Amino acid sequence: MTKIKFCGLRTVDDINAVNQLLPEYVGFVFAPKSKRRVTVDVAEKLRGLLSTKIQAVGVFVNENFQTVGELLNAGIIDAAQLHGDESEDYIRRLRTVTDKPIIKAFRVDTLADTSADFVLIDAGAGDGRTFDWRRVTNFGREFFLAGGLTVDNVGAAIELLHPFAVDVSSGIETDGRKDFGKMTAFANVVRNVAKKGRHG
Repeated sequence: MTKIKFCGLRTVDDINAVNQLLPEYVGFVFAPKSKRRVTVDVAEKLRGLLSTKIQAVGVFVNENFQTVGELLNAGIIDAAQLHGDESEDYIRRLRTVTDKPIIKAFRVDTLADTSADFVLIDAGAGDGRTFDWRRVTNFGREFFLAGGLTVDNVGAAIELLHPFAVDVSSGIETDGRKDFGKMTAFANVVRNVAKKGRHG
């Protein structure tokens, strides 16, 4: 069953919403240039309110590996999503300071082998654009699918690719804020497609 990741959470209202909907993952963005960036203090506060049934993922862009490891080991996040130019050497060094899961994000044009625990495939740098999903129909390992997903297209994406998880941020927002109605509808589509796949 395809899992759900709601990314870019910033407020207590966002946490209240996901605690009702129970996606498997949520994302806290630590990248300095992101409009959804949260500070460590805010992430720690939000994590304290988050259901224990949900895993928190920290999203980083070329952050110092020791900083990432500290956040993982402190329990502020459960996994690290690397969205920059992090190399295999970077991942190796990160593994020397933590044993927590690592997700390496790639643009579809730059897919490469990686020792990370999971791969995330995106159209661009988290800019909410889709790509031709047929390009990864034969991708050889489990992956998170990101890039322009909405309630209107996520069902088709799951039926075509059967990704490990779908990752959405702008597609569940209205005027730059998370929208509970869109979050609910998105989760319902993902779960209904999964049920249909099991019984059909």
